[in-house]
Amino acid sequence: MPNRICFVELPTAATGPAKSFYADAFGFAMTDFGPTYACTMTGDVDLGLQADAKEASGAPLAVIQVESLEATETEVKRAGGVITRPTFSFPGGRRFHFRDPAGNELAAMQPD
Repeated sequence: MPNRICFVELPTAATGPAKSFYADAFGFAMTDFGPTYACTMTGDVDLGLQADAKEASGAPLAVIQVESLEATETEVKRAGGVITRPTFSFPGGRRFHFRDPAGNELAAMQPD
């Protein structure tokens, strides 16, 4: 499978109002993963809502699905990217965050 953007995570003050907005405006169904996180589960390009201020990025976070997280981390560094959050596990896989040379924060993830 080629690398592809599979997820966009949005920072939000609270998941409840954000979930209501996306349900009312677009018909999106969200799954809760605790009190501060919810996301769509379509399997295509999904939308996540991060309400934990300590975990949230400052802007929308594009997540790129990759086959090998370790190989991707090596390539990100080689290409001039800077790791901003080391690899961590979450329900469904592992990921790390990085900034590209222009300063944009993204994440690379490998599903379980």
